[in-house]
Amino acid sequence: MSPTSFIIMLVAAIVILTVLTLKFKMHPVMTLFITAVFIGIVSGKSLVATFGSIKEYFGSTLGSIGVMIIFGAVIASGIADTGAATSIVNFFIRLFKGKRLELAPSLTGFIMSIPVFGDIAIILNAPISAILAKRKNMSMTQIAPFVNLGLTLTHGLVPPTPGVLAVAVMLQADIGTVLVWGLVCSIVAFAVCYFGLAPLYAKGEYIEPLADYTEGIETVDDSASVEKLLIKEDNAPKAFMSFLPLLLPAVMIAIGSIGKLMVAEGSMAFNFFTTIGDTVLALFCGILVLGFLVFKRKDKVIMKANEATGTNELNKSSSWSEIVFGNWVSRALKIAIGALLITAMGGAMGGILRENEAIIEIGNTVAGMNFPSIIVPFLLAAILMTVCGSMTTASMTAAALMVELVPVLGLSPVVATLAIGAGSMVGWHVNNSGFWIFTSLYGFNTKQGLKYFTTTNALGGIVAFICLAGLTMVGLVH
Repeated sequence: MSPTSFIIMLVAAIVILTVLTLKFKMHPVMTLFITAVFIGIVSGKSLVATFGSIKEYFGSTLGSIGVMIIFGAVIASGIADTGAATSIVNFFIRLFKGKRLELAPSLTGFIMSIPVFGDIAIILNAPISAILAKRKNMSMTQIAPFVNLGLTLTHGLVPPTPGVLAVAVMLQADIGTVLVWGLVCSIVAFAVCYFGLAPLYAKGEYIEPLADYTEGIETVDDSASVEKLLIKEDNAPKAFMSFLPLLLPAVMIAIGSIGKLMVAEGSMAFNFFTTIGDTVLALFCGILVLGFLVFKRKDKVIMKANEATGTNELNKSSSWSEIVFGNWVSRALKIAIGALLITAMGGAMGGILRENEAIIEIGNTVAGMNFPSIIVPFLLAAILMTVCGSMTTASMTAAALMVELVPVLGLSPVVATLAIGAGSMVGWHVNNSGFWIFTSLYGFNTKQGLKYFTTTNALGGIVAFICLAGLTMVGLVH
């Protein structure tokens, strides 16, 4: 296939993705499957060979990241049941002495979205954001955009979130290195956007927090003590133990990756760091630590777990393992199934796409144009996100195109992975399911969502990319 034919095919594939999603309201799994079949047939494969490739790449993608997605969902269930999310928010309220209250749920979302899938973090933070807004008589425009920005940054840039994790695996980038520099770029982008936009949003229109979340919550005056601002929840765990299940996996992965760079390959130390930095082990340790929070608050955890399932399957005689490895896991599987299948089918479509030999020819053409190569993965992800509406789908499609282009363009896998992650934040709008979840749970209409969420996320992605480009230029990221 010639480069021109390949580009025409790619444009047609994007149109198919967009039309099936927006016009026919198909589930992303089916739109990705149909698009993958189209790409396979147009590329010259038979129907049987196309189905064979879909099964192969679907299975390999699921095998590479499936366990991590499930374990992240288990952590999400435990965070909700134990009251850890409330403790994290209260930690930030105390840290900022009751000032800049919008940072409490925003930074909670920022941290929570690292091991937990983004949509889950949106749901967990919605009532907390509404309560804080009502408590200080703040407009949701002062809180919600930064909650969205915080969790979207780490969702797009910091493993083990499924999308960026799948991209790192596909491009063979070191996961720990991606995690460290993705975190740096995310922090810089959040800080720049927050200090630049917070004064503007404070002067904007007033959007009232949803009454469903704020019934019985009273407004306090500016002179109120920090203690009056805290979210009240009986027997909530200490802040350190609440943070630990979320941060431990990231720390273990980072230590493993950095440690391997400092020791000889094949040595005992290298094997130790390889084990410590294993993503599955790191997330499993996060689950175990979270499980300790069940002790001393078992009745509370059982009550919340039963509320979440709408059943009475747990009771006072239920064991620790029945709660952590039974109830939490069964709920996690229901939470994770969508992310699992979308990511795996995205991998199937991407696998067929990257088989096309025209990609290398296109890469050689771009490489000879003196065009900054780092912009290519960023623009690919941004364009795909704008038209197809899924950060995971956009990222994995861009990664599929970049697999063969990375060496041709002289990019490192880490830089390409992070550039794709930053680009996937641009174009976050009405064709994205997260947009509708966020607007509905945080009390925004469509126009307000575009004004406060789409623009803030786009700016965050651009700033993160500029930060990455700067780090690359000075040789820190390579």
